Amino acid sequence: MTNPFQYGGVVIGEAFCNRRRELRDLRRAFESGEKLFVYSERRLGKTSLVREALGKLPRSKFVAVYVDLWPTDSEASFALATAKAISLAAETTARRILDTAKRLFSHFVPSVSVDEEGKPTISFGVVTPRKPELELEQVLEAPAVIAGQQRRRVVVVFDEIQRILEFESDLVERKLRSVIQHQADVCYLFLGSRKHLVQEMFLGKSRPLYRSAGHYPLGPIHQQHWLGFIRERFRRAGKTIDDETIRSLCRLSEGHPFYTQHLCHALWELCEPGARAGEESIQDALRVLLERESHAYTMLWESLTTNQRRFLRGLALEEGGVKPFSAAFTRRYGLRSASNAQRAAEVLVERDVIDPEDGSFLIVDRFFRLWIRTQENWTVAG
Repeated sequence: MTNPFQYGGVVIGEAFCNRRRELRDLRRAFESGEKLFVYSERRLGKTSLVREALGKLPRSKFVAVYVDLWPTDSEASFALATAKAISLAAETTARRILDTAKRLFSHFVPSVSVDEEGKPTISFGVVTPRKPELELEQVLEAPAVIAGQQRRRVVVVFDEIQRILEFESDLVERKLRSVIQHQADVCYLFLGSRKHLVQEMFLGKSRPLYRSAGHYPLGPIHQQHWLGFIRERFRRAGKTIDDETIRSLCRLSEGHPFYTQHLCHALWELCEPGARAGEESIQDALRVLLERESHAYTMLWESLTTNQRRFLRGLALEEGGVKPFSAAFTRRYGLRSASNAQRAAEVLVERDVIDPEDGSFLIVDRFFRLWIRTQENWTVAG
C-alpha cells in the first residue's frame, strides 16, 4: 500500500488535511474579486491550500492563473512568466492559446508546441527594442481583458511574491499598484513565505504596495484536525494509532503540515500491518528522520558563530514566546548582552533560519529545533 502521508511538494486531494475554514475564505475572496496577501512561514502549505482552492473552481465561471515567481529574477522574467500563465489558463487548445497570446501580448512573439503528454505549452520571444513598462502594463491588464471578454471571474495567484524585492527596481510593485486596483472582476492572491520581507512590502509606508491588499496570515493546523486525518490513514492500512499518540506527534511537529506529514510518513513506514504505533514508535521515527538530516544540520550548525549557536540553543530549549533579548535569556545562554542577541537574531532571520513571531522568534525547521535539543553536552551559562 502506498504511504498516504505526503510532504515536500504540493499536497492536494486525499492527502490534504482540513483547512476547511481557509478554503471557504478563499472561495469568498475569489467570488468577490478581493486582493489578498496570504503569508506564513516556509512549508506551511500556502501553495497546497491555494491549489486545492483553485481546483474546486468551475471552469465555466472562473479562469485560474497561477504564477510561480520563484524562477524569476527581473522585471522581464516576471512579465514573461505572467504572460505564459495567463495564456495557458485562458484557453485549452494549442490554436486558441496561440490566438489569445497574440491578441493580448503585442510586445511578445508567442509560439505554441505540444509536449510528450500531448499538452500545449507556450514560449515567448520579445519585440525589440524592449519597453519594460509597456510590457508590464499589458501583462497586468490582460486578466481584466479576459474577464470582460469571456464573462468569467479571473483569479491570479502570484506565488513567492517576495522575489520581486530582489529585482533591480520597484517597477513591478508600482505597476501592480496602479493597474490592479481598478480591476473589479479580478481576484489577486499574493503568496509569500518570508514573512518579514512580505510584511515590509505590504505594510511599509514607503513601499508602492502599502495597504494595497487585505491580510490573511496562515498558521499551523490545529491538533484536533489532525486526529481523524492521521487515525483514518493508519486504519486503512490495518495499523492502529490512538489519539494520545497523535497528540504527542503533533506537539513535536507543532502542527506544521510539512513536518507533521513527514513524521507521520516515517511512523507509518515503521509500523507493520496489525501493529499499534505508540510513543516509542514516534521516537524511533524521529530518530530515523534526524539521522537522515544530521549531515545537513551539522553543516549549518558549523557555519554559525558562537553567539548565533547560543541564540538558537536558547530558542530550541525554551518554550515558545520566550523573550530572547531579556537579561535572563542572554545570561542563561551566555550571550552577555541584548545587543549580542539582536545581532545574532538579525543574521539568523536573514539566513531564513528563524522567523519573527509575536515578539519572539521560532526556528523555521522544526526538525532542526529537535536536532539541537537532542545534542549531548549542551552547557548553559550560570
